[in-house]
Amino acid sequence: MTKIVPVILSGGSGSRLWPTSRAAYPKQLLPMVASERTMIQETAARTLAVADCVDPVVVCNDAHRFMVAEQLREIGLQATIVLEPEGRNTAPAVALAAGVVAASEEGADALLLVMPADHVIGDVEAFADSVKRGLPAAQAGRLVTFGVQPTSPHTGFGYIQAQLEGDSASPVVRFEEKPPLATAQRYLESGNYLWNSGMFLFQASTYLRALSQFEPAMHAACAASLENAREDLDFLRPESEAFRRSPANSIDYAVMERTDNSVVVPMSAGWSDVGSWSSLQQARPCDERGNALYGDVVQVDCKDSLIRAESRLVAAVGLDNHVVVETKDAVLVAPMDRSEDVKSIVEHLKSEDRPEVTLHRQVFRPWGSYDGVDAGENFQVKRLIVNPGAELSLQLHHHRAEHWVVVKGKARITRGEDEFDLSVNESTFIPIGQKHRIANPYAEPVHIIEVQSGAYLGEDDIIRFEDNYGREGDRH
Repeated sequence: MTKIVPVILSGGSGSRLWPTSRAAYPKQLLPMVASERTMIQETAARTLAVADCVDPVVVCNDAHRFMVAEQLREIGLQATIVLEPEGRNTAPAVALAAGVVAASEEGADALLLVMPADHVIGDVEAFADSVKRGLPAAQAGRLVTFGVQPTSPHTGFGYIQAQLEGDSASPVVRFEEKPPLATAQRYLESGNYLWNSGMFLFQASTYLRALSQFEPAMHAACAASLENAREDLDFLRPESEAFRRSPANSIDYAVMERTDNSVVVPMSAGWSDVGSWSSLQQARPCDERGNALYGDVVQVDCKDSLIRAESRLVAAVGLDNHVVVETKDAVLVAPMDRSEDVKSIVEHLKSEDRPEVTLHRQVFRPWGSYDGVDAGENFQVKRLIVNPGAELSLQLHHHRAEHWVVVKGKARITRGEDEFDLSVNESTFIPIGQKHRIANPYAEPVHIIEVQSGAYLGEDDIIRFEDNYGREGDRH
């Protein structure tokens, strides 16, 4: 029996959902909707409703690899995690996944169910039914895409014109770009247009043949990068120089809009791509006045607004159709109909080289996280959280000393030649130039307040001697 291999694409940065979504910790790694699960966890979990699915292949970038692996482990799934050497859009990413699956025990005829990691599906059973209806066409060597039954003349989605034949796979006439409102209204009224979901089902071999036909340079670059791929811990690293020779293009432009072998399956499953705060407001449960509220929020006489508090109380009065998003280090306020323009804020911050584009105040590492609590001339204070079973690298600093105080849990400390445990209200001092390490061999996370002092406090003042995560010599 042919198996279905979910392929989860997790390479986006979600810049239109800033300040919650940032390059180092984007929306797919966050719980953005109603669930406590992150978006990539929800995406992976919904494949369990699809018959004959095996463990997924996830394509992500290097910076997110440990977070992706940990989040999938939390929900009991193992994945083959392929690390893109550089972002080249979706067509090369799918080519990497197809090549990996074709070379595996599943084989070249295995079906790939391609899904972005950051979409919302409200009705998982309907989603699984759509996949089932696409199986015969995919097994017959067709390139299947899923088109969402439109509920409004949306101008933020691409459209697929099709010769619709009920709920079965129907021939694609053409793909259409995001239209102006009048055109979108005409599409809605015609009944022959579907929203382009960006999800696909096809055999690995079918996709690779099509890519070879339409984008031979891309196909060759991806194949060469996999020929020289290497395993790194639990990850697969395609060879970077070959992969960078690949053109950058989406699967739609590279293949789907150029082939005569595509069909579309209509889907009504409560789908949203959650590409902006306005789409998130529509995807989240709302109160009787249309407000989507998250966190510690007090509102009076607000309607049709999204108000998100992540670290403190947010109070709002009289807002109508607005977005308010608070994080530990930034606040966004915008009219709902300008939420797509948040991307321009991100571009402005990039031009000023602001760290808020990339990092949250709380920065996640393979061993846990650190949160910048305070900083001043020649000092800064961080709260470290080290996960059970994790440990930092054995390291030293040339320009700063550190003072650690345990405030929750228990840590095992290496300081020079000494190794000892610290419990709550116990502390130690690490002089400049002394080797040191924090480990947590215990069952609960350990929280440590770290006070750094010195002439230079940058994250690149670090020399690693031993590291569980393959970062020896890496200064970040």
